[in-house]
Amino acid sequence: MTRPPTAAQRRVIDAADPVTGRLVSGTETQLAALVQRGLAFRHPRPPHDHFLTPAGHRIREAAGATAVEPPAAASESGVFAARIGGEEEPPPAGPARVREVRSAWEGLVELRRMTNPDGATDRPCGWERTHLVQAAALALEAAGHPPDGPDGAGYRVRATPQPEAVAVHQPDAEGLRACAVTLEKAGWQVGEHTDPRKRARYLLASPRRT
Repeated sequence: MTRPPTAAQRRVIDAADPVTGRLVSGTETQLAALVQRGLAFRHPRPPHDHFLTPAGHRIREAAGATAVEPPAAASESGVFAARIGGEEEPPPAGPARVREVRSAWEGLVELRRMTNPDGATDRPCGWERTHLVQAAALALEAAGHPPDGPDGAGYRVRATPQPEAVAVHQPDAEGLRACAVTLEKAGWQVGEHTDPRKRARYLLASPRRT
């Protein structure tokens, strides 16, 4: 039977970013031990951050440590969350935010490789299917689309009653089409629709399975 992680290793696992699984604490020795046990992996590209493997995520979930925050720019603990648009207090823009978004997207792509049965990185993984709004928003923010906020109009990603589907709103027609292209490249099936009440165009996007 596999020996459970030590208390110190559990603290490192529990402190991982709930969105990407990036390990934000731990010594080099602790991180190396988690890698050796198959609970984490070291990203091959600089800055060589460490991320939880599916086994590491399962340990976190078993303890209820991965309860997802409501979609927002950032939780009270300050962990990363993709911009869904329309937040009352969005995080400050700038180089630091760009780096955070890039790191989160790279971690998500690696999670696809690790968890999709065929190792595919061109379509969403199981985590994205259970965190639709955050996953779609991360794809848009990572591609450079501006979210709706105090600095100007932009995209808004919202949940819908339909299973495995989110709505993407963008007041500019060209911007809406650009969002559709980005989501399709990120492995989402996208259709454009008209709101019958507001007569505004919007996207309905679902994670592609094949």
